[in-house]
Amino acid sequence: MNLNGTRIVLTGAASGIGLALLRRLAERRVQVLAVDLNASALQAACSAAGSLAAPPNGQSAAQITPYLADMGQPEAIDQLFEAALSQFGGIDLFIANAGFAYFEELSQPDWAHLERIYRVNTLAPLYILEKMQALPHDRPHKVVITASAMAHLAVPGYAAYASTKAAVHRFADAYRWQMQDPRQLLLVYPIATRTGFFRAAGGEGTPLPWPSQSAPAVAAAILHGIQHDHRVVYPSRTFQLVMLLNHFLPLMHPLIQAIEQYRLWRWKRR
Repeated sequence: MNLNGTRIVLTGAASGIGLALLRRLAERRVQVLAVDLNASALQAACSAAGSLAAPPNGQSAAQITPYLADMGQPEAIDQLFEAALSQFGGIDLFIANAGFAYFEELSQPDWAHLERIYRVNTLAPLYILEKMQALPHDRPHKVVITASAMAHLAVPGYAAYASTKAAVHRFADAYRWQMQDPRQLLLVYPIATRTGFFRAAGGEGTPLPWPSQSAPAVAAAILHGIQHDHRVVYPSRTFQLVMLLNHFLPLMHPLIQAIEQYRLWRWKRR
């Protein structure tokens, strides 16, 4: 997919992987509707990205517009589509990146607690995918969903989070069979990113799962996958090696999980 001239919606644009993507997109000739729930962080992100949008080689700079929305609400997603279609006349690329995690033991039953994370991490991207497929398109289009390496390797303390990403993974696995072109859906499986994501999941002192990488590295891998029409992107070669080794030595995953269980135990005893 050629990114030049594309009309893009990017959710979770104010921090982490979304912010890294916004900064890279700002260097291209694109239109971006940057979506987030945090108004001040979103404005700061768009202002910073706008300063990077200097016209290269005489081309037009990127056009970045902030948009406040809660991806846990279907009505907000409907309104987001209406706003994007009204402003752009169409959507070529929807990057469903918004999401969050809990770092916890789930010791008490709490329906609302589980519903909230499933609304944002699972239901929203699947609903977005369906809405994108229902739109009339007159040029190439794609949906990118940020899944997680935890869809393959669940880490203790992240049971709810890992399950939301595994659900997206399995949905995509089946849904692609009914798509006219399966390359219109790209799933990304980042490992832990060195951002505020995990601190937000459990508070100060939350251990960062191993392995980890930077948000700019993930953003670069995502854009490479979009441009080369990949169906999946694994930004970390280390994680790819872990999955390969586990195929031949099935103790790899339990070993990593045991280490992370110990780190969870230490975090609880702070």
